[in-house]
Order: sequence, then C-alpha cells, then structure tokens
Amino acid sequence: MAANEYYSGSSSHYNRNQYEPSIAPSTNPPPSYTSHQPGYPFPGDDSARPAGHIGQTPASPFETVFDDHVYPSHSPAHTPASGISASTSQQDFAHDTRYHGPGEPMSPPIAVDDDIPLRPHNPNQPKPPGFLDESNDHVYDADPAPRRHHTNKRGRGVNFGELGMLGSGKKRIPFVVYAFSIVQIAVFIAELVKAAQLTGSPIQTSPSFNPTIGPSQQILINMGSRYVPCMKNVHGVQDSPEPFPFPCPNSTTNDATSPHNMCSLSEVCGFGGVPNPQFLGAETGLDQKPKPNQWFRFITPIFLHAGFIHIGFNLLLQLTLGRDVEVAIGSIRFFLVYVSAGIFGFVLGGNYAASGISSTGASGALFGIIAITLLDLLYSWGERRNPGRELFFILIEIVVSFVLGLLPGLDNFSHIGGFIVGICLGISVLHSPNFLRRRIGEDHFGGPSYSSVGGSAITSVAFPAFYRNPVGFFKGRKPLWWAWWLIRAGFLVLVIVIFVVLLNNFYSNQNTCSWCKYLSCLPVNGWCDIGKFNGT
Repeated sequence: MAANEYYSGSSSHYNRNQYEPSIAPSTNPPPSYTSHQPGYPFPGDDSARPAGHIGQTPASPFETVFDDHVYPSHSPAHTPASGISASTSQQDFAHDTRYHGPGEPMSPPIAVDDDIPLRPHNPNQPKPPGFLDESNDHVYDADPAPRRHHTNKRGRGVNFGELGMLGSGKKRIPFVVYAFSIVQIAVFIAELVKAAQLTGSPIQTSPSFNPTIGPSQQILINMGSRYVPCMKNVHGVQDSPEPFPFPCPNSTTNDATSPHNMCSLSEVCGFGGVPNPQFLGAETGLDQKPKPNQWFRFITPIFLHAGFIHIGFNLLLQLTLGRDVEVAIGSIRFFLVYVSAGIFGFVLGGNYAASGISSTGASGALFGIIAITLLDLLYSWGERRNPGRELFFILIEIVVSFVLGLLPGLDNFSHIGGFIVGICLGISVLHSPNFLRRRIGEDHFGGPSYSSVGGSAITSVAFPAFYRNPVGFFKGRKPLWWAWWLIRAGFLVLVIVIFVVLLNNFYSNQNTCSWCKYLSCLPVNGWCDIGKFNGT
C-alpha cells in the first residue's frame, strides 16, 4: 500500500519540485558534503543563486535512517552567505578537514593528483588560509629519514652455522631425520634386549669391556652388521686348509675350547643362515658354491650402533645438522644423499677394510650430510658474513673425524665413502650455486618454487616442470645452464660408475690395493692386522 502511493494518483508523494523532510519540517533540505560546500550559501538562499537556476535540487523520496546528512551543530537557522566566515562554516559542518589551498577561504577545495596526506608535517609551520588551529587536518607525521636495515659492512646476511642456499629458509618438517632416528633408537633397544637375553648383560663386560658401552660384536653380527664372511667367499675362510669355528653370539670368554666359541658361520650370521665354509684349500676354496650372499648387510648397518656413545654422537649430529639440511634441501634429496652415502661407505669398507671387522653405524651417511654443508658454504659464499672462518671450522671437523677413524675398531672407509658420495651426489641433485641461479634461472625438475624477495633471491623463470613437459623444460635454456647441467650429470655418472666397480671388485675378490688399509688404521701395535683371517 505504502509503495503504491508513491507511484499512483494525484496524491503521489513523488514530486520533483517538492521536498518533504522525513525528520523535521524545513524549507531547505539538510546540507551535506555532497550537496553543499563550506563557505557557500545554502540552497534556500535565493539571493545567492546563480542566474538561470530554477527551483531546488531534486531530492530522493526514499528517505531512510541510513541517509548521511550532516546537520548544523549550533543552530537550525541559516545565516546568509555574506555573514558567514570561514571559521563559522567549518564549525557548522563538523570541522571540514579538506584543504582549501592558499587562496581565499571561500574558494572550493583543491583536488590534485599529488595531494597525498602522508607527507612530512611541521606543526610549528603557519597554516595557509582556510585552516583552523583547532581542526584536525589528518596529515600524519612521516619519518623524514628512511630506515635502513642493519647489515654488516659487506652486505652479507648469512650468519655462522646457518645454511645459505636459496630456499633454505623454507618451513618443512624433517620427516626423514625423525623416521631414521626413531628406527635407530628402536633397533638399539632391540640390541640391548638381545644382548641381555644371550649374555645376561645388555653391555659387554667380558671377556673385555665395550668402550662405546654397548653389546658385543657377535651380537651386532647376528643382527645385521656388515660382516664380509656372511656376504661372500673370503680369503682365509673358504680357502683355509683347516676348519675353524667362530665365536657364538652368546660368547663371553676367550677360551677357544668353550662351547660358546664353537659356532658355525651360519649360526653367527643368522637371518636364516648362510652356506657354511667347506675349507677346500687355496686352489678351489674361493670358488665354493653356493656362496654366502647376505647383500642386505650393506644397508642394515645404517640402523645399528655399537653402544650408547656411538648412537649418542650420531643422533646429536643427525637431529641438529641433519635436520637443518633436510629442511633446506627437502626430504627427497636428503633421503637420496643419506642412504646413498651410508651404502657407499659400507661398500668401500667391504672392499678395503679387514674382512673380520664388523662395521655398524650411520657415520657414513652423516659424512654425506657434512659434505652437503660444505657445498652449501661454497654455493652461498657471496652471502656469508665470514665464509673463510666457516670453511676453516668445517675442514677442522672433517680432518678430526677422519683422524679418529684411524683408531682400532673404527671403519674409516665408511667415513671416506660417505663424504665422497655426499660431494658427488650433492652436486648432482642439489640446486645450483646461488650466483648461477641468479644468472640462469630455476634449475630443478619441479618448476619454479622460490619467489623473488628483494635483491637476494632469483626471479622465477616460467619453465614447466620436467614431469609435465620434458621437452619444454629444456627449451630456451642459456648456454651456462647447459654447461652446469653437464657437470652435474658428469658427477652423477661418476659416482654410479665407482659404485658399480666397487661392487664388482667386492664379489670378484679383485681388491689388489696394498696401501689402502692405511686409510683406516695406523701401522702401530699391529692395528692394521686386526680383523684378518689366518685360516687357523
């Protein structure tokens, strides 16, 4: 009904020449910023109307409570334009905050393109005409001097001990580090339990004390350590003219006549056993078939540790340095480097270490991670605060670790092999050095992943992901990109070839290097003869 009355009949409320206020009766409509400017006469003042003006400004009949009318703050009576000052006008209209320029107070407001309110403002500077002292001009005080970030004089921002590869600040969860750590702790607990069941003590105390505070070597062999006689025919075992027994997993004595030292090779190796040696002599002994072939002993030692000290140091390095590296390079790359370095280290040790030495631990895998930190330093050399000092500390760490590997009972070949794979495989699978990535663009198979931040990162290049468009991934690449990728491919091929050659030498008994043993022992007190089989 109410809506129809507005549009029908002579009594319609809609009249273009009639204004009916919805709140209080008045001849003139309420002023607003859109219909009236300060310093100008009101619409109802006919004396101030320009020539040719007919009637009043049409008003909408749809008056609601949401209309934004600004009413005079002092008196409903309107003063003629001739008696209105700039001060009264601004006070009547709720302190007009617009800037009217340096001209007359009655001039319309200035609206220019560069009229930006955020500019330096001096409160002591006299205001131009048109401003009131008590008005709020909403011009905020800006900092006259731009702030500068605190950087060192060389402009490098990577601190000591931090990873500097582009993208190393990403937030990732190191799943591989946590998973390997949990499995290694669980396996070590299983070692202690088995040692307690077989020997009556979780820690070897007789016939000698284990300095790493853990179970005996026989326990570790039975649980999967790298022990060459369980993996192939060994000189001094299969070609021995006289049969000889092996210490049992439950052995606690050095008495050769004790039943605890009268086990067969199959009982020592476990995991279903292996073919026992036939002791055929030097001529045909190494050709004995079937051969022991527990090849998995290149992998399982990564999860075994010789004692609390051994696993404690490895976990400390793994949960600190290893975690940071995985977060920086991603879980897939970390897994490839970690596992490959660990396996390669045990393959190298199987070739050149004494056959009777049992080897365990994730040290080879962790040396691969140390190699990644060295690559990270070299890749981000230009962003480092003091790269020379960091290089010195990393080299000291590597040298000390290699020297400790010369002590009896330690397999330094695992350390050396892991480090070699860490370097070669790291160059192959990691991103390019930072300075190259800024010049050649993104370089990985997954497409652009790092966005530009300031001047320190690269600009993403719109190359498609390799798995989506293998051909398009290589199109438009720079010659420098191709050169670097040839180098990376060369290192990958190199490490694969070395691995295949070492495996072939291991199973064909072609290890003819007479001096290589000194990489893992010192020729004092017969240390280099520990672990040799004499065939008796």
